[in-house]
Amino acid sequence: MPRDPNVPDAFDVYTLVLLRRPPDAPDFTDEELDALQARHLAYRAQLKRDGKLVANGPLGEQSDPMQRGLSIFACDLDEARRLSGGDPSVQAGRLAYDVFEWWVAAGTLAFPGVDGRVGDRRSMPDD
Repeated sequence: MPRDPNVPDAFDVYTLVLLRRPPDAPDFTDEELDALQARHLAYRAQLKRDGKLVANGPLGEQSDPMQRGLSIFACDLDEARRLSGGDPSVQAGRLAYDVFEWWVAAGTLAFPGVDGRVGDRRSMPDD
């Protein structure tokens, strides 16, 4: 069977992390939340300086307000899990995360602020 012409010949595969508020997130005072948010932002800024985090930010209007933020990592799924688990907001139970691969047509995205390649170049396996 010939390859579907709508399937790209190559994909760039990125590691994404979706941060979400768990339903059992503990309550914090405003002062505790401010301090936790400062540690969360500092941790993520350090990951970016270390070259592990390519892009990240909070989510605005969406269908599920429990979804809080999205990140693109320059590492594999296991390391993204490990790094996400080290986030102070995750450790405090304020945030949880989901890690996944995102396949997009090769060359679709560019990260001009990053030295080197982000993601892996792959082909869709033939069934």
